[in-house]
Amino acid sequence: MKMLQPAGWPRPKGYSNGVSASGRMIFVAGQIGWDETESFPAKDFAGQFGQALKNIVAVLAEDGAGPEHIVRLTWFVTDKQAYLKDARRVGEIYREILGRNWPAMSVVEVSALMEDEALVEIEATAVVP
Repeated sequence: MKMLQPAGWPRPKGYSNGVSASGRMIFVAGQIGWDETESFPAKDFAGQFGQALKNIVAVLAEDGAGPEHIVRLTWFVTDKQAYLKDARRVGEIYREILGRNWPAMSVVEVSALMEDEALVEIEATAVVP
């Protein structure tokens, strides 16, 4: 995997501008903050974010992949301010679960998600060499 950083651009914090990779691709559907019983252990943004990441890691493990193979994440959040308020904790949780892997990322605020209790949904793309 190669991080793409155009000359003269400022280094992004917590993500990459682009990633180049070749290998077997894994596409993970949007994961929300519920557990394997479809209940939400956390009601707050940071807690649901962490559970969504754990769900992504579990799906990747089904095909022998891990967080280090993630090349793209797309986040859908229902409350931008809740995300910003918890940004420090979100960063800590991210590093605890995904390590220091910085894929290409987008974060989009949406008016709602399909599950009423969900505060965040995250899609992932991984490439296993």
